Amino acid sequence: MIRSEQEFLSFLDANGFKYQRIKHPAVFTCAEAELHRPAVPAVSTKNLFLCDKKARRFFLAVTACEKTVKLDALAKQLGVANLRFASEANLLRLLGVTRGAVTMMGLANDTEHAVELWIDAGIWQGEMFLSHPLVNTATLILKKFELERFFALTGHTLHLFTGE
Repeated sequence: MIRSEQEFLSFLDANGFKYQRIKHPAVFTCAEAELHRPAVPAVSTKNLFLCDKKARRFFLAVTACEKTVKLDALAKQLGVANLRFASEANLLRLLGVTRGAVTMMGLANDTEHAVELWIDAGIWQGEMFLSHPLVNTATLILKKFELERFFALTGHTLHLFTGE
């Protein structure tokens, strides 16, 4: 399991990923992250770590910070009866991150492929995305094709959902 930002950046570098890193104070919400947003045309992502009622299926739902996700509507699209936020213990066990640092980059730690990746189709039209490098004290700027390469490398299929 990749536990530190430096280990994660070394993983990206070893696999030839191109990214830009912006250091900032710890942020726990999209509103706080917005205060340190780099001046680039990139999607600021909000990442929701969810599970079904019995915590047998896990989902990482990614949308834009300014969007609201209705869990009941999302549950229908994901094919589950109920969705809820997964426990912090499962977040740490599966993605290797804590609340406030939930990120698509955590999929590097999901070697068992227990987490399904779902991205809002509306934001997937973007060309650049902002994402934490396993910590909430920095943000990476990644081009869409680098994210696609990352998902392929980690073995995660990208599913799209329709958000508001």
